[in-house]
Amino acid sequence: MKAEKPLTKKYRKKSRLKDIWQRMRRNRIAMAGFFVFVLILLCTIFADLLVAYPKALEQNMGERYLTPSAAHWFGTDLYGRDIFARVIHGTRNSLLMGIGAVFVGITLGGLLGSVAGFFGGRADMIIMRVLDTVMCIPFMLMALAIVAALGTGLVNVLIALMLAMVPYYTRVIRSAILNVVEMDFIEAARACGTPNRYIIIKHVLPNAIGPIIVQATMSIGNMIISAAAMSFLGMGIQPPDPEWGSMLSEGREYMFSAPHMVIFPGLAITVTALSVNLMGDGLRDALDPRLRE
Repeated sequence: MKAEKPLTKKYRKKSRLKDIWQRMRRNRIAMAGFFVFVLILLCTIFADLLVAYPKALEQNMGERYLTPSAAHWFGTDLYGRDIFARVIHGTRNSLLMGIGAVFVGITLGGLLGSVAGFFGGRADMIIMRVLDTVMCIPFMLMALAIVAALGTGLVNVLIALMLAMVPYYTRVIRSAILNVVEMDFIEAARACGTPNRYIIIKHVLPNAIGPIIVQATMSIGNMIISAAAMSFLGMGIQPPDPEWGSMLSEGREYMFSAPHMVIFPGLAITVTALSVNLMGDGLRDALDPRLRE
């Protein structure tokens, strides 16, 4: 009888990705969030095809405060600008701040958290005591202080959000890794003389990926909301560039006379954050080895 050939690395990778996707598909709520988020990404990528960017900035004082209609799907604002165009193009700024801040922040936090959680000892004590001191400052206050020092604008807001969230990412990742490093298979790998970098990459991170993925995806929604809040306070992206938070700030004085000015930017923030959170919860279940059948 012919012996079975061992699975190649490429085939194992494809099988794992297929298994993750199949288990993700079983969660209908997560898939709903996934498809909504994909739709938002498509709107971001093809924003110029949906509506020209100049239309988001074009002012027409003769068409101020118009309610939604066939000509202006979301109505117009106090300067006669098309709110639909501004919401669509504002997606780029909001997603860039949300995804960019999370990606860089969780990379730095992952490095610090991995060192602190895996090696422990003096490295853990120094890293966590410094971060505990930083975490005494509320997240939004620190982000606003950094923007106040650097100045407003997209890049500075990104830097502020990244630096403000690194301590939180570090703590979450450290906690997830601490739950794994004490398991028997990690001790067995150490006893066999397996290098630490191999243990971290091949054993620790895959088994701690669930909480990390959840933290990353939920943080995208939080970062979008935080960036909108900073723009609402006048510390984020400045008008006339379209951004959901600044649109809310402009429309707050007209909530009763022209409610559409705040309804549609608010819905954009809510739907985007909710879709990312639902998708992240489904990814957590699909990636967590402990939940496999």
